[in-house]
Amino acid sequence: MKNKRGVEETELLREAAQERPGGQQTARKAAAILVDSGQGFILPTAAQRRALLIAFAQAGFVIYGKAFDAVKIKVPIDLTDPEDIGRHLDDLVIYEIKSTGKSTVQPDFRRYFFSLSTAELLVAQNLGKRFKFVFVNTLTRHHVELSLPEVFARARGIYPTWSIQF
Repeated sequence: MKNKRGVEETELLREAAQERPGGQQTARKAAAILVDSGQGFILPTAAQRRALLIAFAQAGFVIYGKAFDAVKIKVPIDLTDPEDIGRHLDDLVIYEIKSTGKSTVQPDFRRYFFSLSTAELLVAQNLGKRFKFVFVNTLTRHHVELSLPEVFARARGIYPTWSIQF
């Protein structure tokens, strides 16, 4: 089936799947690029991740541990202390990193095809302004931060799928 631009949907899905084999390696590169950017990105440790989950839960927010990769803070926060995190919820943003190493992706990430898990979608909806996606091109080291509404506003096509593991 072809979409509005005449591109086969199976072709787009194949492109996304081709990113999978080196996906973990690309994701690690993207995370390093963000940390090295000097813009305040932090990759939380297991203890920090636990404290973040507790702080958000105490404030009535649901976060799935695998639905975020990084945090950016505006003020100093002890990320191992749920109470300190809770006092500063408006001073931090949780990020899901989406990465690519493709040369065909434009600086504004036009023509970038990526997957979005249900957990990521639910966390983004639940946290609102406290959650963003950061798209990183590991070839150019360029990145773009977008909220869920901004992602949907830029979407040229959405293809719901189910990923099943036996």
